[in-house]
Amino acid sequence: MIDIHSHILPGLDDGSKSLEESVEMLRQAAAAGTTDIVASPHANQDYAFDPMVVERKIGELQAAAGDAPRIHYGCDFHLTLENIEDALRSPGKYSIDHRGYLLVEFSDFLIPKNTDLLFAQMMRVGMRPIVTHPERNQLLQRRLPELEAWVAQGVHLQVTAQSLMGRFGRTAKQCAHELMGRGLVHFLASDAHDTKWRTTAMDEARKYVDERFGPEAGLRLLEENPRSALAGVPLTSVPLPIRRKPWYAFW
Repeated sequence: MIDIHSHILPGLDDGSKSLEESVEMLRQAAAAGTTDIVASPHANQDYAFDPMVVERKIGELQAAAGDAPRIHYGCDFHLTLENIEDALRSPGKYSIDHRGYLLVEFSDFLIPKNTDLLFAQMMRVGMRPIVTHPERNQLLQRRLPELEAWVAQGVHLQVTAQSLMGRFGRTAKQCAHELMGRGLVHFLASDAHDTKWRTTAMDEARKYVDERFGPEAGLRLLEENPRSALAGVPLTSVPLPIRRKPWYAFW
């Protein structure tokens, strides 16, 4: 599996607090079958994002943890005016491995009215926006038609793997399943922050997806599409409505 969203770099945001914790997070990921993981610290009003610091931290962590899983560069990008202007000037600065795919996190309190125009600007300069965990955002949970319009525009969606299993509550679980059923999900990721509650392990979620939605869904969302994001190439798998198994199939 390839995990495109995690907070494994120590001391940069609200994720890992130490190098030791980061190494353990990577060990948990490797044990669960993750081969590659994107380190994506926040870039917002609370946490400054410095590419040189991120690259240095990745090197230090990879040296301490060994070769597996491979750590990739990324950012959990927030739509502040300063960030947007900077990203439009330097499209590779915040994107995964500097190759265009950009993790975009929305505030729980405001969705800009001109978001579609912002996405269009990003795509014109070579960025491919990935909206992170919309199923956990209290505003986006109620705006599925808007999410559908963004996907039609060329935007991608990433759901937190544990949301499908109820880790973030009933509403997030229901929304995640609805997005899956509508064929709007392009990626599943851990959004890991620690070793106990929001971990890097996605093996149980992968098993759940394979059983609930079919192994082709797990392959597409956790391997094929993430591999394209790392390479900076268009997705080879187009999301389609995923047929849910009837309830009696689990008895």
